[in-house]
Amino acid sequence: MRNIVVIDAPSNLGLRPPAPGTVPGCRKLAGALRERRILQRLGAVEGGVVVPPRYDLGDWREGDGVFNAAAIARYTRTLADRVETRVRAGDFPLVLGGDCSIQLGCTLALRRVGRYGLAAIDGSADFRHPGNSDRIGAAGGEELALATGRGQADLTDLEGLGPYLRDEDVRLFGMRDGDEDRAEMAALKISNATVGEIRERGPADLAREVVRSLEVPGLDGFWVHFDADVLDPSVMPAVDSPDDGGLFPEELAPILRTLLRSPRCVGLNVTIYDPDLDPDGTAGTLLADLVVAALRED
Repeated sequence: MRNIVVIDAPSNLGLRPPAPGTVPGCRKLAGALRERRILQRLGAVEGGVVVPPRYDLGDWREGDGVFNAAAIARYTRTLADRVETRVRAGDFPLVLGGDCSIQLGCTLALRRVGRYGLAAIDGSADFRHPGNSDRIGAAGGEELALATGRGQADLTDLEGLGPYLRDEDVRLFGMRDGDEDRAEMAALKISNATVGEIRERGPADLAREVVRSLEVPGLDGFWVHFDADVLDPSVMPAVDSPDDGGLFPEELAPILRTLLRSPRCVGLNVTIYDPDLDPDGTAGTLLADLVVAALRED
């Protein structure tokens, strides 16, 4: 049985300020889940904190590319060092974010090791890039594009290892029905399933199909990216972009459990939950319970 190692990655460098003069509160995600004793409930090993650089947009303006890019690049390499060490040791890193840009540190780590896939459970594709948008800026909405080599080289080709993921090795779950990114995903043959398709095919059955497609000789394993905004805002309002039509806990749970219990799954990151938007703590408790239930041995 692999050790689960909890690593805090409390970076909010990839999100726009929620209001002028403020910073995104998702940097508190890791602390909030630790308050719910996630480490103890999982019998996990302490992996420490990867401290992010200061959030500072400086004189960035629209059209300047990704803001905080230099800081994100430094943080990506530092987080990758921590994750790589644990993966090579045969441990299972549980990385508590932060915004979605922390996925770059996880996938860079895996790219150093070999060829890995990604199962992204996310309410949106996070695939904004210069080829489809003139509003580049927030890496938290662009990390999948960056990880697959689309965007500025100081983020897409760190250490000369870009792309960190191949298009054909990515699986997406939970985009809202009617998402405009679907057409581009289809053209690129990036596998994805909307909320409606998940319900039609059955969450557990679909997850089993995805696991089989990732448990192949050409891949050394796969990583799971879990963005809390995949959940419907009626149960998870504490995210930066709550969109109606998301999954409910009973639909998400079998997806998480099926993916994470594959012996080829090498790690998990959790992102976007913002404790500042959860005054009674209900959403944070739900998030912790979902992760624990998916990872804990029966």
